[in-house]
Amino acid sequence: MGFGRSGDERLPRSPVKLAAVQALAAALVAWEGAILIFRLPPYILPSPLDVLDAFAAQPGVYASNAATTVVEILLGFAFGAAFGILMAVTVAALPRFGSLVWPLVLMLQSFPVFVIAPLLVVWFGFGMASKVIMATVIIFFPVASAFGDGLRRTDPMLLDAVALTPATHWQTLVHVRVPLALPSLVSGLRVAAPLAPLGAVVGEWVGASSGLGFLMVQANARMQTATVFAAMVLLAVLSVLLRHLVDLAAPRLVPWAREQGA
Repeated sequence: MGFGRSGDERLPRSPVKLAAVQALAAALVAWEGAILIFRLPPYILPSPLDVLDAFAAQPGVYASNAATTVVEILLGFAFGAAFGILMAVTVAALPRFGSLVWPLVLMLQSFPVFVIAPLLVVWFGFGMASKVIMATVIIFFPVASAFGDGLRRTDPMLLDAVALTPATHWQTLVHVRVPLALPSLVSGLRVAAPLAPLGAVVGEWVGASSGLGFLMVQANARMQTATVFAAMVLLAVLSVLLRHLVDLAAPRLVPWAREQGA
C-alpha cells in the first residue's frame, strides 16, 4: 500500500485487488480439481467445502483458539518491534556497543525456531509467555535490521552539513537520522508482520493448552485434516490482517514518504 500519493496515483490498486481475488478463485478451482482428478481422500487433502464444513461444525472452538493466538501475535509483534527499534537506535548511537552486540544478535537469528521454541517452553512454561517471547524473537530481527540499515544509510553530505551546526550527536540522531530512516522501519514492519503468526504457532506446536497451533496438533493426531486446513486458513487471514494494519499505520508514521508501489 503506497502512501503520500494523490488520488489519481491510487487508481491502479483496484486492478491489483481484482487480480488477487482472481488468483484466489483460481487456486480454489485448482484445489478442487486436483481432488477430483486424483481422487484424493479427505484425510489426505480435504476439499474447500470440507474445510468450510469444519468451520461451521465448531465455530466456537475456532474462535476461542484464534483469540488466544491473536493475543500472542499482537503482543509478540509489539514487543519485537519495540526491541528491534531500540536495538537499531542504540547501535546507531553507540557504534562500539553495536560492534559487540550485533554479532550475538546474528548468532541468535541463525538458530532455527524449532530449536529455540522447546527451550522457551522449558524456561517459561506452557502458558502464553513462551509463545509471546517466540513471536518477539522472530519479529525483532527484521525490524532491527531494516531500521538499522536505514540509520546507517543517512546521506553523508547531510551529516557533514549538520556537523557545521551546534547540533549534538544525539540531536542529529533524533532529528535527522531517525526521521530519514522511518521508511526503512516501515519496510521492516511489513516484512515482520507475516512472521508474527509463525512465532506464536511454533510455540503452540511445542507445548500449549490452547491456540490455533495447539488445535492443529490435536487435529493432526486424529487425522482431522480439514480441521488443520481450517486453522491454517485462519492463520493466513491473521497474517494478511496484520500486514494490512501496518499498511494503514504507514501513512501516519511516515506521512512525507513516497513509495513506488507496495
